[in-house]
Amino acid sequence: MRVVILGCGRLGSRLAEQLAEAGHRIVILDWDQDAFKKMSPNFKGECLTGSGFLEENMQRAFEEKTDAFVAVTDKDNINIMLAQWAKNKFKVPRVIARIYDPIVAGAYRELGLETVCPTGMALEAILSMFKT
Repeated sequence: MRVVILGCGRLGSRLAEQLAEAGHRIVILDWDQDAFKKMSPNFKGECLTGSGFLEENMQRAFEEKTDAFVAVTDKDNINIMLAQWAKNKFKVPRVIARIYDPIVAGAYRELGLETVCPTGMALEAILSMFKT
């Protein structure tokens, strides 16, 4: 499976490395060249420097058939916009966006965008610790 990941922070870098170790072909895109210092020297994927807002960068990322796109920057609006762009313009069949705001995550989930909400996940985990 070929996966494009937007954002090379703590989550994006670990996700890229683990998916690559599992045998997937990975392209990770981040606007900050220094972000790639988080990557293991053994990482077998492709690191692209540039903004996801520039069509030429997204064209490079999606130049081959892509099976999944995961947007995990630290900005909800960026993740939402580029996830929708990947889904609609580049016809990526599986698109996932990390969205911190649980209300926004729920709204986009209802519109058909796969979302992961760490705030909601943490809330559920903590509340479950209070159940007897």
